[in-house]
Amino acid sequence: MYKVDLPVDQSIEKAVERRRSAEKARKDQIFNTRLRVMGLDLDALDQQVQEKKHQQNMELRRGRAFDKLREYHDEALLQQDIDEKEKQAALHADLTQYWATNQRVEDSSDADLKCGLKGAFRITIPENELGPASMKIFQGQDIGKEQRRREQMKKTDTDLQAQKEDNERKHVGDKQREMLVSKELVHQDLRGVQLHALEEECKKAARIALDNYNQALAAERAEKLKEQHRREEREKVAEMRHTLTSDMMTECAEAAEREVGGRRLPRVLVDRWKGMSPEQLSAIHREREEQRLNRERQCEAEKIQDAAWELHQLKLSREAEEEERRAEELRREKRIQMDHDNMQLAREQQAHQEFLNKKLYTNKPSKDFFYQFNTSSR
Repeated sequence: MYKVDLPVDQSIEKAVERRRSAEKARKDQIFNTRLRVMGLDLDALDQQVQEKKHQQNMELRRGRAFDKLREYHDEALLQQDIDEKEKQAALHADLTQYWATNQRVEDSSDADLKCGLKGAFRITIPENELGPASMKIFQGQDIGKEQRRREQMKKTDTDLQAQKEDNERKHVGDKQREMLVSKELVHQDLRGVQLHALEEECKKAARIALDNYNQALAAERAEKLKEQHRREEREKVAEMRHTLTSDMMTECAEAAEREVGGRRLPRVLVDRWKGMSPEQLSAIHREREEQRLNRERQCEAEKIQDAAWELHQLKLSREAEEEERRAEELRREKRIQMDHDNMQLAREQQAHQEFLNKKLYTNKPSKDFFYQFNTSSR
């Protein structure tokens, strides 16, 4: 057997390499500490910004296109409206021309009734050759036609004359009403002018009366001010005279006391009091001395009471210190017992840990055991 070199399929290797590259890029993106902690993907953000700008540009272009389309539709509707109006006008003109040309009143079947036999169809066959079916008027029919026609014409003339007279009377009445209205308007205008003149005279009289009243008020106010100044001057002079002749200025000692009755002490008037008498001063000194002695006795009693209270506080503090010392001794004994128990527990825990490390857990995992985890991003 000869050995033949078969061509190798490179597509499979390229696909595997492409998947490896994608997996590596994915692992770099996921396991990159900077991107994972900070949470920033600049490429994605830039792409989002570009997409946002592109979307805004597309919306702007679409809005402009819609505006142009709306303007085009508006212009088309306006042009359609104009064309429709022109078509209607042309159709109306053609219809009017058709009516005037092909549907004249003179050409209708009842033209003899509407136009007084003008343009009506006339029979050219002699009457003696026509049969009974062509007869229009029979003998003995419509005997009083001429009389009735004359009466109708007379009645028409009478009606026309009555209408003319009625129109003339209406015209005369309208003229008379217009004349009366004109006279009434002229009368109203004259009345308005007279009322305006009377109103101006009344306003002028009211202004004159108001000016006189204001002048009288001003004179009265000036007189009141003068009277007030004179009264204030008299009051000031009387006050000065009273002040100069009062007990305060003359220093009258009896004026400072006033009898109130009812066996009560006389009341002192502070605005007139000039000082105390020697008897009053000596009484005040005696009262002050008595107050001083009472204050000294009170201070001595307070000192004795404070000394007794301090002695009681000292006794209580000593008892509290003794109680605190006993409590501290009890806490110290408890702490010693707790330290002893903790040391015993520490020795037991250390022995248990040595048992675990030296006898139970002797097979430690190597680095290869940990490297087998998180090898893929999936």
